[in-house]
Amino acid sequence: MDRFNAEGYPDPTAAEALANIAREEKARNWKPCVFICSPFAGDIDRNTLNARRYLKFAIDKGVIPFAPHLLYPPVLDEHDPAQRELGLYFGMVWLGKCDELWVFGSYISSGMGAEIARARKRRIPIRYFTENCEEVQGI
Repeated sequence: MDRFNAEGYPDPTAAEALANIAREEKARNWKPCVFICSPFAGDIDRNTLNARRYLKFAIDKGVIPFAPHLLYPPVLDEHDPAQRELGLYFGMVWLGKCDELWVFGSYISSGMGAEIARARKRRIPIRYFTENCEEVQGI
């Protein structure tokens, strides 16, 4: 926002008004960023297919989803403990930037448990869903 008028003098009132308009427009179009939390290790092929399905479900719900277990495994070796830890760390950084955590399935892996604990610590809202993407109330 330009804080000066056409003559080059400071005009904080107009600048603030324009900033408020921009903020309201952004709020009107805002969609929450959602961290997708589901198993990855173990049956990697099945878990990857499920994570893709959960990602699509979140997109269909009108949110902006993020699934680190679909992003990092192609470039980090899941079987190398140091690289796995690096991927988990990257996911935690992204979790801190998300508005909600969506947990899918009845099995909570150690990585998922760490993500849930971090979300609780940061007071990030957590929603739980079955493997069939049905929300579970009262957890």
